[in-house]
Amino acid sequence: MKERGVLVIVSGFSGAGKGTVMKALMGKYDNYALSISATTRAPRTGEENGREYFFKSVEEFEKMIAQDQLIEYANYVGNYYGTPKAYVESKLDEGKDVILEIELQGAMKVKEKMPDTVLIFITPPTAEELKNRLVGRGTEDEATINARLRRASEEAGYMEKYDYLLINDDLDTCVRELHELIQSEHWKVSRNIDRINFIREDVKIFSEGE
Repeated sequence: MKERGVLVIVSGFSGAGKGTVMKALMGKYDNYALSISATTRAPRTGEENGREYFFKSVEEFEKMIAQDQLIEYANYVGNYYGTPKAYVESKLDEGKDVILEIELQGAMKVKEKMPDTVLIFITPPTAEELKNRLVGRGTEDEATINARLRRASEEAGYMEKYDYLLINDDLDTCVRELHELIQSEHWKVSRNIDRINFIREDVKIFSEGE
C-alpha cells in the first residue's frame, strides 16, 4: 500500500515570495502536487480548465457547497473560490504531498476539517524587505502597496496559529528547508500508528524468552 501524502498549507504576507518558492519547489522535487482551486470567474487568456483552475458556473459551485465537496471556499469580488476535496484526496492517496497556497481564513477552515494538515507561514526577514519586494514588483500603485502592508500588519497577529515559520531570505535555502520540513512530517508518530503497531508486535518475541 502506497504511503499517504501530507497535506500542507503555505501562507504568508503579500510580497513574501510564496509563489516564487512554490515554483522553485515544484521544479526541484517531483513528489509534490499543487492543489487546483475551483472558481466561478471566467478563464483568462491562456488558462485551461483543470490546469490553473477548475472553472465552474455559479450553479455548479453552489451544488459543490451543498454536497460538501469543498474543503474550504470563499467569495471574492463576486466570484467563488474553493478547494475541491476529491482532487486533494486523490493526490494524497497517490502518495503526493499536496500544497495549498491560501490565506489565513481558508487555512483555519482546512485545519478544522483536516487536523493533520501542516500549516507553514512564509515571511521575509524584515518589514523593510517586505516593502522593498512589493515596490520592486512595479505592478501596483502606492495606495495598493500601503493597503497590502496594512493587511500584513493584521495578519502578523495570527502567525502563532501556524505550525512552522519559514524566513524567505535566500530562495534556495528557503526551498530546501521547506522540503525537509514537509518530509520530516512523514515520520511524525501520529502518522505512523500502523508502523508502530507492527514493530510493537514484532518485538514481543523478545519478551517471551526467545
